[in-house]
Amino acid sequence: MQITPRIHAINIPFTVPTPSGTINRSVNVFLYCGAKITLIDSGVAGSEQHISQYLEQRGLQLQQIEHLILTHSHPDHIGAAMEIQRATGCRVSAHTAERSWIEDINLQEKERPVPGFQTLVGGSVSVDNLLYDGETILIDQGISLKVIHTPGHSAGSISLWCPSEKVLLTGDAVLVPGDMPIFDNYQLAVDSLVKLEAIELEWLLSAWDEPKQATEAKMLFRESIDWLKKINAAVHNAASILGTENHMEICRNVVAELGLPQFAVNPLVSRSLMSCLAIHTNNKGRGITPRPGAV
Repeated sequence: MQITPRIHAINIPFTVPTPSGTINRSVNVFLYCGAKITLIDSGVAGSEQHISQYLEQRGLQLQQIEHLILTHSHPDHIGAAMEIQRATGCRVSAHTAERSWIEDINLQEKERPVPGFQTLVGGSVSVDNLLYDGETILIDQGISLKVIHTPGHSAGSISLWCPSEKVLLTGDAVLVPGDMPIFDNYQLAVDSLVKLEAIELEWLLSAWDEPKQATEAKMLFRESIDWLKKINAAVHNAASILGTENHMEICRNVVAELGLPQFAVNPLVSRSLMSCLAIHTNNKGRGITPRPGAV
């Protein structure tokens, strides 16, 4: 899907095998196609085929990709990175806090097990450029992306602002209301959304949702913040009844209250919900810096 004359979105479907059955998901990756081609996120293992096909339909080739920027380290964002880097020789950039899980997928699987991890991630890849909040990445002549550190979903999650196109790319920072809650730090996730909401954009490009223009984007930011607050309230309600140690039981209660599908009762969602309790029980919660944290 062409968003602007130079920026394109590719929606890539994939499945996650779980003990309860297969979960159908999809992820968006994005291309800047100018004199140089930059890819933002790689999708899961095998996504290079979708990206190559999309480029070929426009008279371009996968081998023309010169730069791969990863918004964070989770399987649906880095899964095809190794194969794309091997096929193109492109340089790879990511936030410093995500580096260890990108360069060592075995470490990531150990510290944050995800169902079907080995089917979702093709392999580790070296990070050539470490990114920091506020820095500018030149991706084409006169075209740059500004790095905005937006932790919450993970410690080193970044968003990318393209001022010349007025396009904001947010990775997984913007939650889709009603979807599975996946985040590492509740308060930082809210703070990041408030920061992004202030940007005067024309297009919001999220990994989890359809591209949104300005008016819809503003609504989505507010709905996403409200969804996080609703999740937080449900967690606190459940914890007040069940106690703070019954993590999976709290998760089961919250999933039922929010009307989420039964497969959302899983360790990954439970981990996210527990971050709400961390803020509740620790006045220094805003300073919590977990390891890079999702599909």
